Amino acid sequence: MKIALVGRPNVGKSTLFNRLVGKRLALVDDTPGVTRDRREGEGRLGDLVFTVIDTPGLEEAPIAALEGRMRAQTDRAVAEADLCLFMIDARAGVTPLDRTFASILRASGKPVLLLANKAEGARGDAGVYDAYELGIGDPIPLSAEHGEGMGELAVAMQPIFDAAKGEEAGDNAQADDAANWDDPLKPLRVAIVGRPNAGKSTLVNKLIGEDRLLTGPEAGITRDSIGVEWRWQGPDRDWPVKVYDTAGMRKKAKVQSKLEKLSVADALRAVKFAEVVVLLLDATAPFEKQDLQIADLALREGRALVVAINKWDLVEDRNAAFAELRAEADRLLPQAPGLPLIPISALTGAGLEKLMPAIVKVYIDWNARVKTPDLNDWLQEAVHRHTPPAVAGRRIRFKYISQTKTRPPTFVAQCNLAHEVPAAYKRYLVNGIREAFDIKAVPIRLNLRSGDNPYAKEKKR
Repeated sequence: MKIALVGRPNVGKSTLFNRLVGKRLALVDDTPGVTRDRREGEGRLGDLVFTVIDTPGLEEAPIAALEGRMRAQTDRAVAEADLCLFMIDARAGVTPLDRTFASILRASGKPVLLLANKAEGARGDAGVYDAYELGIGDPIPLSAEHGEGMGELAVAMQPIFDAAKGEEAGDNAQADDAANWDDPLKPLRVAIVGRPNAGKSTLVNKLIGEDRLLTGPEAGITRDSIGVEWRWQGPDRDWPVKVYDTAGMRKKAKVQSKLEKLSVADALRAVKFAEVVVLLLDATAPFEKQDLQIADLALREGRALVVAINKWDLVEDRNAAFAELRAEADRLLPQAPGLPLIPISALTGAGLEKLMPAIVKVYIDWNARVKTPDLNDWLQEAVHRHTPPAVAGRRIRFKYISQTKTRPPTFVAQCNLAHEVPAAYKRYLVNGIREAFDIKAVPIRLNLRSGDNPYAKEKKR
């Protein structure tokens, strides 16, 4: 069952959303209009389990304006929902905007519960009484911030849930079993990151085939990291994917407002949570310093990385431009040689047929596992081809190597004088693993360890 939280800006919808899902998923600030895209989460209230949708604040504005496009996001959420929780600010009382949207919700035909938020203390009493005039039933006084009134809300929701379960049982009596598929494969988590106005939201909308996210010419529209689930039909099987649209990340010195800092922090969490990170570049200004810092962050976090070059339709000599970008990528990001570069146009959809195959390829490489005998055969050849340098007259000897984990591929090599192995030789070994076992474009971690010397303590005596 889907529940939409609706109301004018700054009435506490995101605060209630975070309380229902039990996590601080949605950004919360005193500034009106923080939420711009609708966000979904798995909510729970007592024994009731549901999908809750946080929506932008309802405002009267032309559809072409940013506020109008935000309103369209709310309209879609209401259309999808089985129940609407209409929130007002009890301290501010009923406003003309509340009356306008109450009439819209009544006309929608959806079940609506009226919530008078911020009703803690005596200051909210007048607003609760005023709410009766909206004609949506008895208002439920609550405080989303302090958790007051949650029990009353659960009691009011229970009959609607019971009625919905009865209808669902009747509708599913003749349902085709094939529709209730159960795929044990977890969704592949993909985060789309980049500078502001690179086209991240437009790319997500084009990938999933619907206007799910708010887009426009204004820079910095996206504030929350929004996860959208869909299925990509690959050549061998369908892949469940959860793609995260993130806020644009500017240089740290330019990020001044508290709200933008929260948005960037949310984007950084999405990078850490993702399995594959797609760095979206602007073809008219690629590989700026901020782009490289974002790429370095993703690789240091151990994520698989794909670089998508957006606005490729604006490039004239594409062959020469791509050759130059390939050389720049190899020079500026040596820690990920062979990094996939996918020229695309998020606006027209050109080149998108190559993006998901590249994402799946690096995801498979990110999960690569190499057998220990094959690794040790390679190590003997690598050491024979390029002998480790001597340190203070002592020769470095490698004994064996094994893979300890995947995601990203991590290896441990046993040798004497592990702390003395030069960084250049360690890079030689890492690059050798990439070439020998075709593990490219993903981070590879190599840890060197020395064996315990049983006579070390006796020598110190």
